[in-house]
Order: sequence, then C-alpha cells, then structure tokens
Amino acid sequence: MTKHIAQADLANMDNRHRVNFINSLSGYKSANLIGTSSRKNEDNLAIVSSVVHLGANPPLIGFIMRPDSVERHTLENIEETGVYTINHVSQSIVKAAHQTAARYDRKVSEFEATGLTPDRCNGFHAPFVKESPLSMGVKLVEITNITHNGTDFVIGEIQWIQTDEEAIQEDGFIDLNTLETVAVSGLDSYHSASRLFRLSYAKPDKALEEIPLKGADTYDE
Repeated sequence: MTKHIAQADLANMDNRHRVNFINSLSGYKSANLIGTSSRKNEDNLAIVSSVVHLGANPPLIGFIMRPDSVERHTLENIEETGVYTINHVSQSIVKAAHQTAARYDRKVSEFEATGLTPDRCNGFHAPFVKESPLSMGVKLVEITNITHNGTDFVIGEIQWIQTDEEAIQEDGFIDLNTLETVAVSGLDSYHSASRLFRLSYAKPDKALEEIPLKGADTYDE
C-alpha cells in the first residue's frame, strides 16, 4: 500500500523518527572519513555521507558540515590549516568509521579511539587513514554557509590521490567493487555494492550498450 506523507505530517513526527526518515530519502550515499589536524597537530577523524563530485578540471569535491550547535573540530581544523583528507570507508573498517561520529573531546584523536591509523603523504599536514582503500589530499577552496539551516558546504581541490593501481581501469574509471568501498543509507545502515553494468555514453540517436569494466574502446562526447 502506498503511503502519502505531507509536509504537515513531517512536522508532527517524533524528532528521532523524522531525522531517520528524512536522512533515508536521498537513497544510497558515499561513506567517507574526513581527516584533519589542528595547528597543534591534534588529529581528528569524522565520518560524513555528503561528499559530492563538483568538477574534473580543476578537480573539485565538496561535502556538508552540520550546524554549529555542537563543536565542529573538523571544520575548525580545515579553517585553521586549509587542508584535509577524504578517505573511502571499506567493509573492513565500517564499525571503526561509524564510531568516529561519537562526540569525543577536542584533545582525543578519533584515530586512537577507534584503532584506525593516521598516516602522512609527502609532508601534507592532514592525516589520511592508512586502512582506507582510497584516500585524497584536499586543499580548501571555499566554505559556503547555507543560511536556511546553518550548515556549511566545504569545497576543496584535490591535491593527490592514493589507491590500489588495480582498481583504476584503462579509461580512468575506478572500480569501487575491487576496493570494497561501502555505501550508507540513512544514518546507520551500511551496504556493500554490487555492480549491474557500465553503459555507453548517452546520445539521442544511438541505443545504449553495455560496455566492459575497463571502458569502451572510444569515449565519444
């Protein structure tokens, strides 16, 4: 049976029920860990499910930070140092990654608290997660405040990427199945992904075709 839920119904929901419900509406999302360090070299790690691609040239990526009703160590560190890392969550580190959402004291490193390992890349100030199958070093470009709900959209430019060479296909596509990258729905449901197929570039006068994992022989834009 189909259920229709109006805006008034949302307003009348129990708060926790509404949070779970609304967070599930956008479907499967990426699960990533944001690694930062303060000027005092206090490492921080936080899980987010809002990382989005913004452009390939320059290589821009963004994510949402929640309102400042609570301490936001991640955002504070990014504002202080201008750099951070984005790290895929894989099946082997899901529980540790989820635990980083706990409200630890400023002086407590989520790396140490969860058993994950901070590592550095060529002097880059922000730590990456050694156990992650794909990590990116990112330089802050801008922070845009979304006044309607008090969140912030953090935009950065990718400086470096570290991942398993075998996951990178001939046409540049990254096979997330090889990396065992997980997805998240709602606030706390984690999922392994199973690929259906890759499809050819969509054109109005040509039927879609399934293409091999390594990519099509030609990429016609």
